[in-house]
Amino acid sequence: VVVKFSATWCKNCKEIAATYRDLADKYPSLVFLSVDVDEMTEFCTSFDIKATPTFYFLRSGQPMDKLVGANKVELRRKLATIAELSARM
Repeated sequence: VVVKFSATWCKNCKEIAATYRDLADKYPSLVFLSVDVDEMTEFCTSFDIKATPTFYFLRSGQPMDKLVGANKVELRRKLATIAELSARM
């Protein structure tokens, strides 16, 4: 599961939104979720979100990895690794 924590007012969130959608299409075996930090503040607090966008990579409900910021190259790299690991299981 990939969870993107973002906000409607966040410039970097808007810049990475299309990439996130493209990656969701590229990796249909993974579940992609989006959480608005302003609408789900309590939930975001439980994940200790301090900046947007923040991406959490979960497995069996537990965090495997995290990416803070709109680094498209790093997001693609992490997802390729996770998809490869998921395919082996």
